[in-house]
Amino acid sequence: MGCLRLTTRRWTVAATMALALAAACFMVSARAATAPAPAGLVTQDQTALRGSASEAAPQLSLLYRGDALEIRSLRGEYLQVWDHQRERGGWVRRSQVLPVRAAGTDAAVAGELMAVLGYVREQPGAESLGLGLAAAAIQAAPAQRLAGPDGAELLDAIGQQAERLADRASGPAPLRTADQAALSAHLDVAARHGVAFTSLDLGGRTLLCYQGDAWRRLLALQAASAEQRAHAVLALTRPDCQDPAATPSAREQADAARADLLDRVPDADLPPLWKNRLAMRRAGVLASLAYAQARRGDSAGAAARAARALQALASVARGELADGDTARYDEAALRVGAVRWATAAGPVVATGGLALSTRTTEDGQTCVAVSDRRSAASAPAIERCTWGLPWPASASANREGTALALAVQPADGWRELWIFRRGPDGWGVQVLPPQATAPGLGYAEFAGWVPGGQQVLVAREAWGSAGSAQPARALRRFEVMQLDTLTAERTAFEPGVLGAFNRWQDPAWRRDSLALR
Repeated sequence: MGCLRLTTRRWTVAATMALALAAACFMVSARAATAPAPAGLVTQDQTALRGSASEAAPQLSLLYRGDALEIRSLRGEYLQVWDHQRERGGWVRRSQVLPVRAAGTDAAVAGELMAVLGYVREQPGAESLGLGLAAAAIQAAPAQRLAGPDGAELLDAIGQQAERLADRASGPAPLRTADQAALSAHLDVAARHGVAFTSLDLGGRTLLCYQGDAWRRLLALQAASAEQRAHAVLALTRPDCQDPAATPSAREQADAARADLLDRVPDADLPPLWKNRLAMRRAGVLASLAYAQARRGDSAGAAARAARALQALASVARGELADGDTARYDEAALRVGAVRWATAAGPVVATGGLALSTRTTEDGQTCVAVSDRRSAASAPAIERCTWGLPWPASASANREGTALALAVQPADGWRELWIFRRGPDGWGVQVLPPQATAPGLGYAEFAGWVPGGQQVLVAREAWGSAGSAQPARALRRFEVMQLDTLTAERTAFEPGVLGAFNRWQDPAWRRDSLALR
């Protein structure tokens, strides 16, 4: 089973200290009755395991960083080893193996291993070796030491390296065959050290996510620092690692659990970098919960969650954002912006003689009706039903009484703009999405009416890419649109560039919209 995995006796001591560092992180060996032989970790990829102590000897297999070996003897430049995983012996160059003492505990050895780990953990591509070093350090360290800051440091190192390895495996495939083989081998080495991953099918690509056992154990460790807890919570609440096939109720339960985790991290003593990251994640999670509660009819709960989401987003110190955090901030703003109407209490009284009403059908749809109070007809002028979530408080009619704008949210993080309009042939409705793609993250919102009843001001922001070679980011634009066709007459990336926005933007939109953040 390998020399670096914890013995039964060693695990019992660690469990007595209430740490449980290795139950799921590292396999337990039943060979506790005899003292384990000296062990070693392979430090270079594609290390040849040969049949004898010679470069000319046949190659039996290839070893990779982090592979654990039992060292049996030394002959010249070669070590005679036994590979328990492959159940095969052979010879490897001494310079390609880091000897590790695994017989009992030794605080000095544990300190040396942690020092090496402190360097290796920062090296991209060396994650499998770092996981092996962490396993060896846990094996060598006394239980009392594992229950303190050193134990927290080891768990933090395991979690960060597992996350980085999963991100590498989820990215574009390496071009070289040798690099592809090395990446696959690193995942196998991590699995042999007990690090488990979850594979998610995102439709066209596969995302690998660390299951997070080390992070959960870190949160249970009293010696963990606030920054280490922040690392753990941010890793455990990643939005991209949530199950895309989960039912709405399961997704809401998962989001509630994520919100609870985020609330457990004291951020008073955190550096601005981590305080910002927690606030951004908290804003996005609370926005998702607000949408789920509104879908269930819990308007009070949705309003409370949405208000907290807005507060969390407002608490972000934008001047302290790291380079890579700007995209995270924009993503959180899109999620919160899509659900911001949940904080409004009750429908707004429409102007221009138009009134809005809603009703729920037996199959769960919400029907939106627009009535012209100047008409003698008792029936609504137009009614449309949707499986989405209309926000009645967003309703705004132009002063001519010929059009009404309404925010409708069909999915979490995606809000559309419905324009009801009276034309020559009667009333109709057009739907304006945040962008012309499948629903993702974004919102389209009413920004003001242009007098004359022919134009409307619209702000749209969505997550997308400006080109095939460009990374995804938030794309924001302000548009003056023709009411009859919802085509943009003028478009700008800043509202002040457009004269119509300077003159006719809606005061409430200017006050509350996140498009002007």
